[in-house]
Amino acid sequence: MIIYDRRNCGASGIAIEGQSENEEWAEDLHELLARLDALPAYIGGSSSGCRLAMILALRRPEDVRGLLLWRVTGGAFAAERLTNQYYTSHIEAAETGGMAAVCQLEHWSEVIRTNPEARAILTAIEKADFVARMTRWRRSFQAGTDHPVIGLSPAELRSMTMPACICPGSDPVHPREAGQAAHRLMPNAEYHQVVSDDHPDIETAFADWDRKEGLLAATFTDFLRSQGR
Repeated sequence: MIIYDRRNCGASGIAIEGQSENEEWAEDLHELLARLDALPAYIGGSSSGCRLAMILALRRPEDVRGLLLWRVTGGAFAAERLTNQYYTSHIEAAETGGMAAVCQLEHWSEVIRTNPEARAILTAIEKADFVARMTRWRRSFQAGTDHPVIGLSPAELRSMTMPACICPGSDPVHPREAGQAAHRLMPNAEYHQVVSDDHPDIETAFADWDRKEGLLAATFTDFLRSQGR
């Protein structure tokens, strides 16, 4: 099993480049697994990690034996909240307070605590350049927010024929309907409802998921066994 920090997260390096953050993440994962001689692989992820897994499967289907997907994102509430969380808040911080203000945002503060070198890398980026890069990423993200599953069109989901195990979310950012849409559209997907209650906010939902982590693990284990793993 391989667990890693995506670029701009945790202890990984800072690199804000390319047209799409999610596509950059997918190419990074491809390169990592290729260098570890771990392809093809079963790819799993929750929330943005779920989206990353699906985008890798779409762009490089030969890399993916199957998908383990939980807490799929979708819907207008998720689109607005995530656009602000991932991009708009960063753009506004840079515009009003420069890169010093960006470093004070919750996400970057956590990154800097884990990787102190990140502060120097971030503050070396020109404010206008940072805003332009984030605006480009925001535009790419927003292009996929009208789909039932954020980031992937129904036609793209239908084209993904690898086995998939989907456990839907239970909150406004990860609504049950998004997982149901993925299950309905992906030809070889199976659906398992691990968390049965809908929750009004992410924090309450997280607590429920924590209580059900044993059931989630058992669900994925059964899926992998059914694939002969």
